[in-house]
Amino acid sequence: MGSRFEELSDADLLRLDDSDAFSELYRRHAGHVYSWARVRTGEYAADLTAEVFAHAWTGRRRFKDDAHGSALPWLLGISRNVLRVSIRKRALESKGRARLGITAAGGEDPAYEVVEERLSFSSAVLRAFADLPGPERELLILRLVEERPYRDIARRLGCTPVAARIRVSRSLRRLHLLGGTLI
Repeated sequence: MGSRFEELSDADLLRLDDSDAFSELYRRHAGHVYSWARVRTGEYAADLTAEVFAHAWTGRRRFKDDAHGSALPWLLGISRNVLRVSIRKRALESKGRARLGITAAGGEDPAYEVVEERLSFSSAVLRAFADLPGPERELLILRLVEERPYRDIARRLGCTPVAARIRVSRSLRRLHLLGGTLI
């Protein structure tokens, strides 16, 4: 049994300015935001996801529908901003500790930035991904980011798992043609 908001676009949900409608938006996109955050922050992904949706709730009246009803690009923009602020705050705290001669508890692993670079997509991939049509982006998110099995993707698309696999393969080829190489 679906929610009473299931048929509404994300933009419509935000326009309702209703906590239940926002819950539907959260249900739709929390997994995407969490996956995005997990790649970039590891164990802090849940914290970042919660912070993103808190910002989205308080800023819901400023939402501009630039993606044909989808709030995912807006949420990912908030995610980038929240992460950027967090990194800036951490840098300021580190600088302050250094000036006071205080060492950070536990210390930082010097290889962390190398791991971060390997886990993050290149700017070429991100640009190519942004150039894909929305349904293809969602398909790749389901398979590559959320690591959903083809049977789940097929159920969502209303097709067979073989057809879902073919669609993912075509989307990856198109991503590659647009200049995004995942490896």
